[in-house]
Amino acid sequence: MAYLTSENNEQMEQIRQSTRDFAEKFIRPHVMEWDEAQTFPIDLFHKMGEYGLMGVLVPETYGGSGLGYQEYITIIDEISKVCGSIGLSVAAHNSLCTNHILTFANESQKQKYLPKLASGEWIGAWGLTETGTGSDAGGMMTTAVEDGDYFVLNGSKNFITHAISSEVAVVITRTGKQGDSHGMTAFIIEKGLDGFSAGKKENKLGMRASETACLFFDNCRVHKDQIIGKVGDGFVQSLKLLDGGRISIAALALGIAKGAYEAALRYSRERKQFGQEIFNFQGISFKLADMATEIEASELLTRQAGQMKNDGVKNTKEAAMAKYFASETAVRVSNEAIQIHGGYGYLKDFPVEKHYRDAKLCTIGEGTSEIQKLVIAREIGR
Repeated sequence: MAYLTSENNEQMEQIRQSTRDFAEKFIRPHVMEWDEAQTFPIDLFHKMGEYGLMGVLVPETYGGSGLGYQEYITIIDEISKVCGSIGLSVAAHNSLCTNHILTFANESQKQKYLPKLASGEWIGAWGLTETGTGSDAGGMMTTAVEDGDYFVLNGSKNFITHAISSEVAVVITRTGKQGDSHGMTAFIIEKGLDGFSAGKKENKLGMRASETACLFFDNCRVHKDQIIGKVGDGFVQSLKLLDGGRISIAALALGIAKGAYEAALRYSRERKQFGQEIFNFQGISFKLADMATEIEASELLTRQAGQMKNDGVKNTKEAAMAKYFASETAVRVSNEAIQIHGGYGYLKDFPVEKHYRDAKLCTIGEGTSEIQKLVIAREIGR
């Protein structure tokens, strides 16, 4: 684990241990069962709410845990070491839907939604991406047209975590001209509203226990009271939110990498060839040395971005660096973990094949690695 200051160590270790205990007791026994069946274990998320894991950043006045980004990174890290799917869903719920409301909603909206989200009573979704506009979010086609006290929404959102099971979604729509950064607006939309529906669950390579589907809007009338901030603020809000989202994915990738590394290290001590542990062979020990070093660097980048976020310091570059490096590290480490396992690494009886499948999403979701490099280059070129 990357170095932490002494003033944070005791509390952080308590949070780490309690999260680890939760993951071992309630998640690990079901990991492959949920993965194979693509089960989104909604009861687990209600239970996580009881343990304070669904409102990590939400102040206690709204029923949350009132913690900061360092604690949040630790929680995502520990859950993701056991199951990337569950780590992804916890991250999406906390850093996107819940955090959008926490950061930009008015007091009435916060009072209405945050306690239910923080307690895990409600699961949250967040919709920006569309079928034809992934990285080019500014070109979105989903529209919201003013009609008296309402806006009428038409269109769809793609690759939405918790699209089916969520009770509430924050959705960004186009209220102005296409491509206008001030022409998009965020709405809070509750399940059951006429014209608002979800599509089929996507059949994914990895993260199979984290539910992903489309959201559809067919003349869906949403009251103006459900607008977050002002009309036209939605895209700017999203960009600010994505810095925190990138820290979440960095923490997710960090946990997956650690899970793969720890499994590989353990296996290298158990597996014997030519009369000795395979760890003793330089070809194996050097792989593990590289893995450990890249994980340590990933954690330091992630912790730095988290601390800057805590301190209210602009962290666009640092969050992008953390997300980019940690996600690519997760893929490399998981790949090497399979190699160390040899043929056994290709079997579902061993955990590393799942880490490998889950890791790839981290290089795509909440901005691809290429987009992170674009962001980094823009920041260092200022």
